[in-house]
Amino acid sequence: MITSPPVLSFDNTEIAFAHKTDKELKEAHFLFNSMSYPWLVKLGTRLTPWAIKSGLPVKGIIRNTIFKQFVGGETLEETTLAVQRMARYKVQVILDYGVEGMSGEASYDHARNEFIRVIHFAATQPNIPFMSVKVTGFARFALLEKLDAAMHVSGADTLVKRYHAALATLPATEQEEWERVVARFRTICEAAQEAGVGFLVDAEETWIQDPVDALTMVMMDVYNREKLVVYNTIQLYRHDRLAFLKKCGAAAVERNFLLGVKLVRGAYMEKERKRATEMGYASPIQPSKESSDQDYNEAVSFCIDHINRIGVIVASHNEYSNLLAVQLLDEKGLPHHHPHIHFSQLYGMSDNITYNLAKSGCSVSKYLPFGPIEDVIPYLMRRAQENTSVKGQTGRELALIEKELKRRRRN
Repeated sequence: MITSPPVLSFDNTEIAFAHKTDKELKEAHFLFNSMSYPWLVKLGTRLTPWAIKSGLPVKGIIRNTIFKQFVGGETLEETTLAVQRMARYKVQVILDYGVEGMSGEASYDHARNEFIRVIHFAATQPNIPFMSVKVTGFARFALLEKLDAAMHVSGADTLVKRYHAALATLPATEQEEWERVVARFRTICEAAQEAGVGFLVDAEETWIQDPVDALTMVMMDVYNREKLVVYNTIQLYRHDRLAFLKKCGAAAVERNFLLGVKLVRGAYMEKERKRATEMGYASPIQPSKESSDQDYNEAVSFCIDHINRIGVIVASHNEYSNLLAVQLLDEKGLPHHHPHIHFSQLYGMSDNITYNLAKSGCSVSKYLPFGPIEDVIPYLMRRAQENTSVKGQTGRELALIEKELKRRRRN
């Protein structure tokens, strides 16, 4: 007798928070409650970076509050506790060495070496299938910006052709600098391929994204021939990204490689809109949340429709999008742990989605950043702003925590 799979629900807080003690739940409640006050978040995100740069004794406060909630530790070794705890609940990990916006060739080489060290560490852990990298960790922002601008004025008809045309416009010294960026990228790819660890390339701001996309596609053409090694990140809060995804899918078919994509909604909305207004160009951001949601869900459907050619990471805190992906797998008779689909949420957020997906047999992970407090401050400030600006996010987290605390008191 064939029975239907159980209906997946993200409301089961006993499963969602089984990994947390009462004390940890109360601490999380205090933090999310604080982030429900926009004025407090605005003040904190302005003062915190300044306080760190000024050498004020605030690291202890940060470490025991927002850092503890959203970051795995200051060193790679410190993440082990969180990694092992999640493993007990069949939750995997995407490791992220949280550095970005570095400067200087020595810093870029150091970051490359750290990324490779992360890969080697991940290979020793049974539940770390991926690691994440920002290209701004090992490439100069202004060089990316210059390349992006040159790509926009190129008349070439494909992303990679525009990329090569733009490279030819750079002076010799900058071409050599870019070759060093490419060499770092290639070295990371080779380490990931050898270790059997997926290499996720994070999204950047729109005005430096094109060369990141192009370089990532070039590397997929080399390293994603037999199995998925390299993944690009596609931000569906951009109105042009669904079309971009489909073009990438076509390129993968034409060139006979596997396309790896991590689907996110996006992390730079306010900055993007502000820059577009100040510089007088059309905003790259979707006109409404509904249009962003529609494109995201269509992107999920497109990837699962082409699952033999595309490896997709559904990196979303939206309950409907995650349910949709599971429903599509069920409709196609595909297992929840199909090797070409993975789910992921940020560490410290949406445990109700992550742990209930894991319970249903899905391949799911937490995106776990680590690094010295001063290095991960930009990441932490984005988390605070996101929880304030995303409608209902903080309220949802608070309601779920309160529901679980009440359930525990009753029992």
